[in-house]
Parts: sequence; structure tokens; C-alpha cells
Amino acid sequence: MPDLRSRIFRAKYENIRALSIKNRGSANFLDSPGSFVFNNAVVYVKRRLGFERNKRKMKVSKRAQEVPTSATIAVTSRAQELKAQGVDVVGFGAGAPDFDTPDYIKEAAIESLKAGQTKYTAAAGVIELRKIIADKLRKENGLNYTPEQVIVNIGGKHSVYEAMQAVLDPGDEVILATPYWVTYPETIKLAGATAKIIETGKSTGYKITPAQLEAAITDKTTMLLINSPNNPGGFTYTPDELKAIAKVLEGTNVLVISDEIYEKLIYGDTKFVSFASLSEDAFNRTLTLNGFSKTYSMTGWRLGYTAGPLEIIKAMGRLQSHMTSNPVTFCQYAAIAALGEPSAAAIEQMRAEFERRGKYMSDRLNGIEGVECTEATGAFYCFPDVSAHYGRNINGANITGSMDFAKALLEQANVALVPGLPFGCDNNVRLSFACSLEQITKGLDRLQEWLSQ
Repeated sequence: MPDLRSRIFRAKYENIRALSIKNRGSANFLDSPGSFVFNNAVVYVKRRLGFERNKRKMKVSKRAQEVPTSATIAVTSRAQELKAQGVDVVGFGAGAPDFDTPDYIKEAAIESLKAGQTKYTAAAGVIELRKIIADKLRKENGLNYTPEQVIVNIGGKHSVYEAMQAVLDPGDEVILATPYWVTYPETIKLAGATAKIIETGKSTGYKITPAQLEAAITDKTTMLLINSPNNPGGFTYTPDELKAIAKVLEGTNVLVISDEIYEKLIYGDTKFVSFASLSEDAFNRTLTLNGFSKTYSMTGWRLGYTAGPLEIIKAMGRLQSHMTSNPVTFCQYAAIAALGEPSAAAIEQMRAEFERRGKYMSDRLNGIEGVECTEATGAFYCFPDVSAHYGRNINGANITGSMDFAKALLEQANVALVPGLPFGCDNNVRLSFACSLEQITKGLDRLQEWLSQ
């Protein structure tokens, strides 16, 4: 049938073509895609053959329609578009280390491919990797998980999404303190649950207090989400602060997701502690999430992992068996290498450089009138309060919040940063120092000049 319709289409087209050449004397004019005759001939034949009647807007689920594009990815993509057009943009939007993946990890992936490690694996990941992860968690984090209590996921986002899908039901509530990573509320929503947002601020270092947590817990509360070191805030909960939170949860049925993806990127005298290590009660109620993206600069490899109560890990495995079959096989063998002997030196090289950049950035930001910034103790973000500039008009742009601030800064000064509103903190903006010190200096010079107008 398609061949017959194509022949009919061509025959009718040739008839119109011949008639038009006769009248106009130009085959080239007719064959031009922008030609009035050509376009009208195509439209006429399509309508007669029913092509237009079959063209309709396809259905998109309400669930998908309600999910916005990630704000961090949107900013980075826009900056890359402008750079491709030749615009000298300084991008502070990236949530990825600017270092390359260490060579020993890449070599392990190459050797894995050469060895034929290209087939399916167990849905939860190869047992060798899960054993090494369990060993890492025991030695470094004080967590005694068996390999069966570990699942390897397709990146940290997948870990979060799958954990939500395995635990939450419609009507459940998840306690989520501001500022939060932009993906958290969307994964909660996709699981049919509701995010119960707890506002924090400068007075508490943007951290949820035990009193706030206790007041927020109801019979609908199913989960508390903790991210330390924090994206976007750049802060880290102290061991005592986490112990106080754990104490509030005792006697409740609240599960904790502890996202520890930035655990190795801490600065000064900051001490990191895994939430599940605080007590037996904390261990039994916690899903510990981690991965390879930030610590080993493996963002594109898409490998995360989750450890926790066996029944939840098994549920995640069942979901994963239908979602992805398994994590990418040769990447899993690269992850085994990542957790090996050379890792300490590679991590420390990145960590030390991030610490140097973070201190420089926070010092510079605090030197700009109307900007307040706490020095980062972890991750690679500064999260300054710029609300003193709200209500201003800068070169014709009315600055009423973080969205206006970020838009005007990009358009007028070619500096890309992420507005705080998608993180739940409209007074703030996020700047990543996962870029060179030269770029940081250039971008902050532009920001300071722009705000001084």
C-alpha cells in the first residue's frame, strides 16, 4: 500500500510539475523546496491521499507533562549553545568535575571490553563489584552491609528514582529540607508521594533542625531525605547534628535516604560521617546512596549504588530487572578498578584543588556589595544570598528573584549560574567551582562589574 500511494503521489506531482513548467517555463523554480507551486502541489496531493488526516498530536502522559527540565542541565545546555555560537560565556552551572576520569579507570574499562565483558550481568550488578562496595562501606563508613544488601544503579539519579519507586505509595509524605537537589521533588512526585518542604535559612546554616523535623513528622511521613555534603548548599552536617536528627527518628517508621555522593569532597576541618553509622536504629532505617560520578570524575559513566535493608534492595533489584536489565557491564569493571589502590591519590588531587577554588570563590563573593556567601565545607558549590539586589533594574532588566537574576546576568554579562528557586531558595543562586581558577576569576569579575552598575 505505501508503494502504491507513493506512485500515485509521484504521478500527480509530475502532472502538476509539467503544467507549471509549461506555464512558467522553469523546472528549477518548481523544484525549489521554497517554491509556491512545489509547496502547494505537495499539500494538495497529501490532502487527497489522506496524509494530513493521519497527522495528529500524540498523547503525552500527565505524569511526564508535570516534570520540568532539570534547571542545572538547562543552564549548562544554554551556556554550551552560546559557546558554540562563539559567545565567550563563563559557565558556573556544571555539576560535574572538570578533571578527566583517571587513566587507571579508563584502562580497566578498555581491558574489560577486550576481555569480552559485554554481556548481561545480574540485575543488581556483578557480585565482584557489590563485594568491593560492601568492603568499602565497612572500612571507610563503618557500615556492615552484605553484598546482597548492595545494588549498583545507572547513576545517582537512578538510585534516587528507584529507591522512591521501591518505597513510596500515593499519599505518603517525604520530608525535604531546602535547599534540595532539583531531582528530589520530581522523583517524589513520580512515585505518587508528596514532598513536605521544610524551609531553612542562613540562621541555621541552611540545615534542618531537630525541632523542625519533630514538628513535621505525621502519620503520613514515610521518608526523610538527607544530602550531606549538600548540593546546592555546599554545607555539611556535623556528626552531632546528624545524631540529633537520628534521635528524633527513634520510635518512628520513617525511612532515611542518605545521599552521600560528595562524601570525599570535604574541606578544612570538616568531618564526614555516614548517617547509617550513628546507631543500630539509624542503620536499620537508612538507605545509603553513593556513586562514582563526583569522587572519580565519572559523570558520563552513569554508575551509582544503594545499600540498605535487604527487602528494599531486593525490591529495587526487581524494578531494575525490568527497567535496565543491569548496569552497563564494562563500566562495572571500571568501577571495581576505581575503588582500588590508586584511588586515594587521584581523589586527593581533585579535592585539594576544589578546596582552593572554593575558598577563593567564597572570598570574592563576600567582597561584592549585597552578596553574602558561606564558605563551602563540601561538594563544589557556593550558594550565595543575592536578594539584596532584588527590586533593582539593571540595564532595563527588573530583578525580582533568582530567575530574573540568572537570566539577566547571562544575557548582559555572559555568566551562567543556576537560580536558587528550583532548589527551594529564591534568595540564592548556585555557582559551581568545578572549573578552572582562571574561569572563576573572569566570571566573578563580570558579576561584580554587572552588579556595580
